[in-house]
Amino acid sequence: MPIKELRHWLPEDGMPKEEELYDLAELYKVFGDSTRVRILFLLLQRDMRVSEIAAALSMTQSAISHQLRVLKNANLVRSRREGKTAVYYLTDDHVRTILSCGMEHVTE
Repeated sequence: MPIKELRHWLPEDGMPKEEELYDLAELYKVFGDSTRVRILFLLLQRDMRVSEIAAALSMTQSAISHQLRVLKNANLVRSRREGKTAVYYLTDDHVRTILSCGMEHVTE
């Protein structure tokens, strides 16, 4: 995306506030773990329970729950209750866009 397309939210000097830069860096840190990225790609396909994610990734439910907490804290995934179970899903289309742009970048 050219910088001119980003200007609608940038201040006149072109530099976001320090707090915004920190928050952006923290968001990118979440993508630094391949397990979390794999979970996001699973959730691109459909909403899933912890047990389904754990089975798909051959990991324990405890390990998946930990990673889902990190993703929830970063506002990348949310959950809803279905009976006694939590079903996880991507927060919004921004997550899809981030993953899509990232894959486009690494596959060029």
